[in-house]
Amino acid sequence: MIRSTHPFSFEASYFLSHEPDSTPQDLWIVFHGYGQLAEFFLRKFMPLANSQRLFLAPEGTNYFYLHDFKGRVGANWMTRYERELAITNNHRYLGSLVGKYLQKFESKPRIHVLGFSQGAATATRWASQWEEKISTLVLWAGGFAEDMVLEVAREKFERTRISMVLGTEDDIITPESLDRQKELIKKLGNPVERLEFKGGHELKFDLLRKIVENA
Repeated sequence: MIRSTHPFSFEASYFLSHEPDSTPQDLWIVFHGYGQLAEFFLRKFMPLANSQRLFLAPEGTNYFYLHDFKGRVGANWMTRYERELAITNNHRYLGSLVGKYLQKFESKPRIHVLGFSQGAATATRWASQWEEKISTLVLWAGGFAEDMVLEVAREKFERTRISMVLGTEDDIITPESLDRQKELIKKLGNPVERLEFKGGHELKFDLLRKIVENA
């Protein structure tokens, strides 16, 4: 048996808070978590959108039924199966999508990246090797991808403000995963601000607003 891959054109969904009529000062690229859809994830950010602040929410290209074989559908960024191929495709998709919008603007806005849960690893994996400067990186209920190339990520995030946000009652984040993140952050060598809120595996709007407005 011979395994191979075949490149072809592919369309993927994404959502914008609004169509900009001028160059925004800030572009936020927000990555949803496992089992979510970008349309509903973006709704959390809509009250923060304005003429100078644009939110772009790409959607994971793997879809599945959340329960049994019918009902609500969710998306994810990858699974263990064909993982490396999914990472490669994600990077192509994200680079092409964000590049498309940057080309529309007369001057480049400040770029901020927020990843929630599984989206945090996807965000860091992509942003660490992307060519553009990242002003702010927010890892919410998630962490750095453990397979990042540390030397590349260290240089990339040298001037990036990094925040890790965790709920005090988040039962999905295990002590073991936190220990691995602490070790990875230590090796990375970049300062990471840790923020906590009372709650679980969720976005808390009051804290989200503070982070976005102070970026």
